[in-house]
Amino acid sequence: MAGQGVQRREVLRMLATAAAVATFPGFSKWSIACGHSARVVAQIKPALYRPIVFTAPEYSSIERLAEIIIPSDDTPGASEAGVSEFIDVMASRDPGLQRHLRAGLAWLDLHSHRWHGKHFLALELDQQIALLEPLAYEKKFRAGDEDGREFFERIREYTIMGFYTSKVGLAELDFPGLKFYSASPSCPHQGDPEHLHLDLAPVK
Repeated sequence: MAGQGVQRREVLRMLATAAAVATFPGFSKWSIACGHSARVVAQIKPALYRPIVFTAPEYSSIERLAEIIIPSDDTPGASEAGVSEFIDVMASRDPGLQRHLRAGLAWLDLHSHRWHGKHFLALELDQQIALLEPLAYEKKFRAGDEDGREFFERIREYTIMGFYTSKVGLAELDFPGLKFYSASPSCPHQGDPEHLHLDLAPVK
């Protein structure tokens, strides 16, 4: 869904938060972008992720929500980054977040039944998006959906956090922290007259 832009300053805050779960051994897809850190132990990832907090239907709903928020189109999305794994592990470390997300998922299923007579996962993709839009966009908000809107804001926050702290997501930002240099790079603006007073030679 639209409006998932994130500032690089915000990425640094997210990375600090995500570092708390970076060493969890059960991730099959998600890995923190700064995985070269000495704090992150190299390990063989399992072929499949086993949810540690959410039931299978709850976890599938989180996967679908994350895919809708950051879809896979011309570039990798939440699915490729393993965002649902990140959310599950974060919830396992935060009982308040766990309760909030579980209550929100239950609300979403009841809301889906109210409008379509089906669970959220049983809806077609266009129906799911139409159901979520009033929660995501202020201009479409419906009175009475306050709990759903709060839930969607929280799941979107953690989806964005999980994506942009992963190697997949941060690569999409061309984040310089992912790059390794054998020597400090020189200034890319060597023709700029305002830089003539600077020593632009690479530092060795």
